[in-house]
Amino acid sequence: MADGAEVRLRPVVESDLGMFRRLLTEPFLIGLDWSGFEDAQRPARRFAQDGYLGEQDGRLIPEVRGQVCGLLSYRRGLYGGTATYWEIGIVLLPEWRGRGIGWRAQALLSDYLFSHSPVQRIQAGTHAENTAEQKSLVKAGFQLEGVVRACEFRAGAWRDGYLYSRLRDDPAPVVTPLPDQPAS
Repeated sequence: MADGAEVRLRPVVESDLGMFRRLLTEPFLIGLDWSGFEDAQRPARRFAQDGYLGEQDGRLIPEVRGQVCGLLSYRRGLYGGTATYWEIGIVLLPEWRGRGIGWRAQALLSDYLFSHSPVQRIQAGTHAENTAEQKSLVKAGFQLEGVVRACEFRAGAWRDGYLYSRLRDDPAPVVTPLPDQPAS
């Protein structure tokens, strides 16, 4: 899927599974979301099941000029028994952070989900201390809804999070070309 001004989204392929295993087994590769070691064979089992394109959740890969930058996730949620929404998340590999890729990828994912499902709402949560992701979500067209108190147990303590949303009728962000950047 294109075009986020050079950022593209694509389905997971088998060669991506090595990165998925790294995210489960390398402490702190994903930053604040590290929650301990996990089963390194789980990505292969899930890929064999549905290629990470399930009805309730999935993963897509953001790329720049054919290079894998990380992964995007989406998971269906339900408010009030009838109102479905998507919750999205992103993990960029360290060498791709701070380049403007995250907000472009999240904007593309939101457009994709609005185009292919009837949901009215897409939401994303982030850590209170993750100011880079907060700025990224705003650039991707999301608005801060508020603080979700003590929503996550991390590093031995309960922590607050911030909840952002983008509604179908909200204006889509203007996606500009990536600035010239050295190749990794």
